[in-house]
Amino acid sequence: MSPASDAAGAGMVEIRSLVWDISLDIRYAGRDNFVGRPVKGYEAAGCYLHERVAQALARVERSLRPQGLMLRIYDCYRPVRAVQDFVVWAGDLDDQSSKPQYYPNLDKRDLLGDYISPTSGHSRGATADLSLLELREDRFEPMDMGTAFDFFDETAHTASPNVSARQRSNRELLRSAMRREGFENYPLEWWHYTYKPEPTPRTAFDFPVR
Repeated sequence: MSPASDAAGAGMVEIRSLVWDISLDIRYAGRDNFVGRPVKGYEAAGCYLHERVAQALARVERSLRPQGLMLRIYDCYRPVRAVQDFVVWAGDLDDQSSKPQYYPNLDKRDLLGDYISPTSGHSRGATADLSLLELREDRFEPMDMGTAFDFFDETAHTASPNVSARQRSNRELLRSAMRREGFENYPLEWWHYTYKPEPTPRTAFDFPVR
C-alpha cells in the first residue's frame, strides 16, 4: 500500500487535464451503481490514472474523434477502501435490492471472485472502465454494447455469443482502439481495460477521489 495521500503523490493525473471535454460518468461517486449509493473513497466524480496510462488513454480518445466517436468513462483509479466497500456489500446477502438490474441470473454469493475481488487493478491506477459514444446528428449518444456497464452476466463477457453481430462489432471497435495504445481487456467485462505493462504492478493506493 502506498502512503501517497493525493494524486500528485501517487504520480497520477486527472484525465481532463489532457482531454478537457472527455465524457465522464463516474458511477461510484453517485447512486447509479450496484451498491445504490456513493462508494467509500469517492468524494467527487474524477478520473485519475498514472500519467503514462492517462497519456495513452488520451491518445485513444484523439484517435476516435475523427471517426465521430468518443470514450465514455465510468471508472478509473479506485481507492482500496472502495474495493473493500464492494466486498462488504457482496457479503451482505440481505441486501438484494440491485439484483434485478445488475445480477439477475447470479446468486449474490457468486459475485465474489470473477466480478468482485478483494484486490483490484483499479487501485493501481492503470485500469479504466469505459464505453463508446457515437455522433448522431449533432450530439454524441451511447453505442449499443449489448449490456449496461457493471451488468454481471455471461452476456457481458467481451466475446459472448449471446449478443447481436452489431453489439459484438461495437465491442471489437472499442477493444481495437484500446489495444493499439497498450490496453488489455478483461474477458468477463467488455468495459474493463488495463494498461500493460502497469507502472506500479505491486503497489495499490488509497487516497480519495476528489
